[in-house]
Amino acid sequence: MTATAPRPVLVIGVSGSGKSTVGALLAERLHRPFVDSDSLHPAANIEKMATGQPLTDEDRLPWLRVIGARVAEGVNAGEPPVVACSALRRDYRDVLRDYAPDLFLVHLAGERSLVAERVAARSHEYMPPSLLDSQYAALEPLGADEGGVVLDIGAPPADLVERATEAITAEEGGRR
Repeated sequence: MTATAPRPVLVIGVSGSGKSTVGALLAERLHRPFVDSDSLHPAANIEKMATGQPLTDEDRLPWLRVIGARVAEGVNAGEPPVVACSALRRDYRDVLRDYAPDLFLVHLAGERSLVAERVAARSHEYMPPSLLDSQYAALEPLGADEGGVVLDIGAPPADLVERATEAITAEEGGRR
């Protein structure tokens, strides 16, 4: 048996679910580069969200393509990244899989009340609490055919990183 290359990891969930925190810790744990997709939004998207308007599919598609290209670059360089990205809908994840078919998804899921508490307690550059309802409305759970794991955000970030690492390791071990 030959070992296969590590899969790129996409940490997904609604705003306030802990994607950036868990993603950065997971990247450190796996010794991989970390990409926070928020930093890849075009200015027009940021301005729109800052005024409380949810993005449309037309707004998201160019952004998703930039993220996908960044993931593919990492994979091609032998450094598959860990990426924090909402990727709430299946078709958004499919766009990313067009660039990196082997994505491993870590879905950070939790009760709306807990997420609302977190969002209210933080200051985000352009993601006001008023957009949380639109995020939950768009959220589609992982399909059975999407490689990944769903983790409850009620656990501390260190525990989520441990569980994600175990799931990734088990998945990669099964592909050898």
